[in-house]
Amino acid sequence: MAGRMVVGSAALAELVRPASAPDPAGGHRVLPVRPELTGLLPNRGLRRGSTIAVGAGQPRRSGATSLILALLAEASRAGSWCAVVGVPTFGAGAAAEAGIALDRLALVPNPGPEWPTVVAALIDGVDVVVTAVPTTVSASVATRLAARARQRGSVLVPYGRWDGADVTLQVVRGVWEGLGPGRGRLRRREVTVSARGRGAAARPKEIKVWLPGDELTRVIPRSTGAGAVRAAAPRRLRVVAPAAAVRPLTVVGSA
Repeated sequence: MAGRMVVGSAALAELVRPASAPDPAGGHRVLPVRPELTGLLPNRGLRRGSTIAVGAGQPRRSGATSLILALLAEASRAGSWCAVVGVPTFGAGAAAEAGIALDRLALVPNPGPEWPTVVAALIDGVDVVVTAVPTTVSASVATRLAARARQRGSVLVPYGRWDGADVTLQVVRGVWEGLGPGRGRLRRREVTVSARGRGAAARPKEIKVWLPGDELTRVIPRSTGAGAVRAAAPRRLRVVAPAAAVRPLTVVGSA
């Protein structure tokens, strides 16, 4: 993957221009997500013009970054461009492992004081824009960015607290697996993801997923008792999300 640093809004114009070109997913009002995640979203996907917030939670156990990877993967594979702003620990290796196309992924690790300009420029030409939410963001700036996403048909995914989102996803519980008595290796974590919002998303929902899992996404059956084996033939299904080890990255990738 070729890489280059993006500095300022002028350089961003060069980045978003290829994303503005016609593509097979461009006319779809709802961008796809993995089937296991559709139950969290009122339109069973990422509706263009919507704001889907991902709560950061407590860093040591939130799993929010892996959840973001799972949200982006299917849309990226279907041809959509994605951008991640202000998340220096978001790694290309983890993105590729989750199934995200690196030639349609833009990373802006440190947007600096131009954060609103950077996000607005990407909204103009990128299908899905993930952005860490600065602690100093004002309600008026947040409202303008959400309105711009509605106008441009982009999906805005704030990472952190964001009042007024159409849907807010949050990892609320998690249990690690892999360690035995005195030995072993952390391999995956069963987490509960909640979804709440407004309108069609007003009724809270929850699903269980594995973060990370052995593969991109893995479906497991619901346990029928305390001694049930997780690998048994599926009946009523629960969901597992992708494996993703996050590594630092300081460049923006483009095709």
